[in-house]
Amino acid sequence: MGSTCVRIAIDAMGGDHAPAEIVAGALRAKEELGVEVLLVGDPQQIEASLPANVSLNQLEIVPAEDTISMDEEALSGIRRKPKASINVAMNLVKQGQAEAVVSAGHSGAAMAAALLRLGRLPGIDRPAIGAVFPTMIASKQVLVLDVGANVDCRPKFLEQFAILGSAYSQYVLGVPKPKIGLLNIGEEDCKGNDASVRTYQMLRENTTITFVGNAEGRDVLSGNFDVIVCDGFVGNVLLKFAEAVGNIVLQIIKEELPQGWQGQLGTAILKPNLKKIKQRIDHAEHGGALLLGVDGICVIGHGSSQAPSIFNAIRMAKEAVDNQVLQRIRSQYQSLQHENG
Repeated sequence: MGSTCVRIAIDAMGGDHAPAEIVAGALRAKEELGVEVLLVGDPQQIEASLPANVSLNQLEIVPAEDTISMDEEALSGIRRKPKASINVAMNLVKQGQAEAVVSAGHSGAAMAAALLRLGRLPGIDRPAIGAVFPTMIASKQVLVLDVGANVDCRPKFLEQFAILGSAYSQYVLGVPKPKIGLLNIGEEDCKGNDASVRTYQMLRENTTITFVGNAEGRDVLSGNFDVIVCDGFVGNVLLKFAEAVGNIVLQIIKEELPQGWQGQLGTAILKPNLKKIKQRIDHAEHGGALLLGVDGICVIGHGSSQAPSIFNAIRMAKEAVDNQVLQRIRSQYQSLQHENG
């Protein structure tokens, strides 16, 4: 099921390379994905970033007077600056003028703005940031959550993350019956701290998901799981480590190719394969992470995002809208609450 034209609010001032790279990625998404982009931020800076062949009547700029810098405390910054670009972008979704938000700015501020302006979905105590990782199985991905929204998690929060992740994996990633794993230090149900053991029991007893047991660190990228659940502290460390490994692998491949004409010939022959390798392990190819559990579609990109990452973040947002992720999660929770009386 696809929507005819998804309208996406882009925080044009968020990120290390804003607004130039944000604008470039948004314009590419408008052309290739057929989405309507609302560029939120300083009109003068946004206009200065437009290519010479793009006129102002080809896109919509929504003025915002302020930004949240990376060194600001998230919640206080959101409250002190109601006209910051991320607040204005969230308001567009709240008011029904856009169907999703994409930001590569302060991730804490994006989450705080989403909670204050969009609110939580019914039945959700804490939202989670879900990131897609490659696996050892070609064309298969694994969703890991939470990767940074909640440092400390109760077992019931992790159970909710599993339900959110299962819905996203099924309806956006196309997995018919997602296999859920709990990130732990061993496969046995007795392993881990008290919270891990209690979470294991709750996941095993939940009939709305397919829980297959604990997942050790080496299992995350094995392809044996479709969704991995963990707290935001561990998940964020895992995310940053995976990104670093991906960059190192790409750098090693580049360095180890022969030099001179032999290297040029070898690169030419291997170019299609090298492109596929990059697509599988480069975090820029995934664009960002979806904030699951808030009452709206919000994709949080990397602070270092450039145009390709922004394009892919917008693609992720569009897929979530097209596949009615919010409606399906609401329906799933309503069914669960009805079963529990």
